[in-house]
Amino acid sequence: MIMSAFYYNQGSLFVESVPVSDIIEKWGTPCYIYSEQMLTDHYKRLSGALNPLPHTICYAVKANSNLAILQILAKLGAGFDIVSQGELERVLLAGGDPQKIVFSGVGKKESEVLRALEVGIHCFNVESLAELERIHYLAKHLNSRARIAIRLNPHINVDTHPYIATGLKENKFGMDEASTIEAYKIAQQCSHLQIVGIACHLGSQLLALDPFLEACDRVIKVAKTLASMGIHLEHLDVGGGLGVCYQEEQPPSLEAYADALKQKLHHLPYQILLEPGRALIAECGILVTRCEHIKKTPSKQFAIVDAGMNDLLRPALYFAWHPIIPLKKRLGALEQYDIVGPLCESGDYLGQNRILQPLAAGDLLAIMVAGAYGFTMSSQYNSRPRVSEILVNQTKQHCIRQREQFSDLWAKESLIDSE
Repeated sequence: MIMSAFYYNQGSLFVESVPVSDIIEKWGTPCYIYSEQMLTDHYKRLSGALNPLPHTICYAVKANSNLAILQILAKLGAGFDIVSQGELERVLLAGGDPQKIVFSGVGKKESEVLRALEVGIHCFNVESLAELERIHYLAKHLNSRARIAIRLNPHINVDTHPYIATGLKENKFGMDEASTIEAYKIAQQCSHLQIVGIACHLGSQLLALDPFLEACDRVIKVAKTLASMGIHLEHLDVGGGLGVCYQEEQPPSLEAYADALKQKLHHLPYQILLEPGRALIAECGILVTRCEHIKKTPSKQFAIVDAGMNDLLRPALYFAWHPIIPLKKRLGALEQYDIVGPLCESGDYLGQNRILQPLAAGDLLAIMVAGAYGFTMSSQYNSRPRVSEILVNQTKQHCIRQREQFSDLWAKESLIDSE
C-alpha cells in the first residue's frame, strides 16, 4: 500500500522513483505533478474496502479533470460524477463508460441535457421541479426515456467552509424531503422519465463519519416511503465529500469510511453510488514553484514565488492551508515567511506565517496536497499562461498538459478592424 508517493531521499524530494528537481529541470515552474501509483492505490483501497457491497465509485470530475487522470480511473472501472457538458465530453474522450455517468448540478442547460441523453448516461441527479420538467420535455422531444434520481437536501450541518457545504436548506442544491417525495410523484406520471435512484450530497472536506451516516438514514427513509408508494429504486447515491489531511485534520481513512457505509447499507436491495473526488486525488498532486525574490519589511518577510492565486486559488478563496516544503533540505536557522505570488492582489498568497529553512532566490518549494481543486480552478488572471501538468509512473514522466504560450491567451480574441 502506497501511503505517500512523495518523500525525501538524501535530502531531496522524490515522487515515486523520480527526483522532483529532475522534473522541474525538464518542464519548468510553476508545475503540477501527480503520482499515478498513488491515485490507483486510493481507488483500489476504497473499492476493495466497499466489497461485497454492490457499488459504483463515480469520481467527481470537478476535483481534477485532466484527461489522463480520467483515463486512469476509467481503466480501473470508475464511474464519473459530472456537472457540465464540458466534463461529460472529457469523460467520453478519456474512455469513460457513459452508463456509469451521473449528471449533477442545479443549472443544466437544454443543450447539456440533450447531449447527455444522446450518449446514454446512467442518470440525471435532478435538483428542482423546473429541471425535472425540462428533462422530461427534452426526453419526449427525442422520444427517449431519461433516467433520473432526485437530489435530497437533508438539511444536515457539517463542519466545513460555508462555500463547500451543500446540504443545508439555505443552499441552492437539492430539495427538502416533502418536495423530493412530491417530485417523485410527478416523475412517476411522466411517460419519458425512468426513476432509478435517489441522491444526496452534504459538501466537501468532511472530517467525521456521523454526517454521512445521518444522510444515509434520511435517504433510506425516503426510499422506504417511495417503496410504499410503489416507486422502487435501483440505487442510492450517497454522494462524496470525505476530507483529507492538509494540516492537522484527522479525517476517517478510506477503509473506515467504507466500513461505516457497509454497516449502514449492506442489508438494503440497492446498488450504492459514491461521488468521491478530493479523497482520491488531493494527496496525489503537488504544485512546484520557484522563489523569485525575498522581500523584507519591518513587519513581514515575503518569499515571492512564480505561482499565484491564479494557479492555486484555494488559499485565497477558502483561507485553505497547504503544507509547503523545500525540494532540497539544508541546514540553517528557521525563519518565518509569507509565501506570496506575483499577482496584483493582497489575497495572492499560498501560505502565511510559514516556518521554513532560509530561502533565497531560485529555491524550489512544493505546495503539497494540491491534486484536487488546483488546476481545475486555475485561470489566466493577469494574463498569466496556465501551467503544465506532469504525471509520474515509477520512473516515467508524462506531460499530460503543456504549459500555455502567450499566444494561447488571446487565441480566441479579435482586434476590431479600423475603418
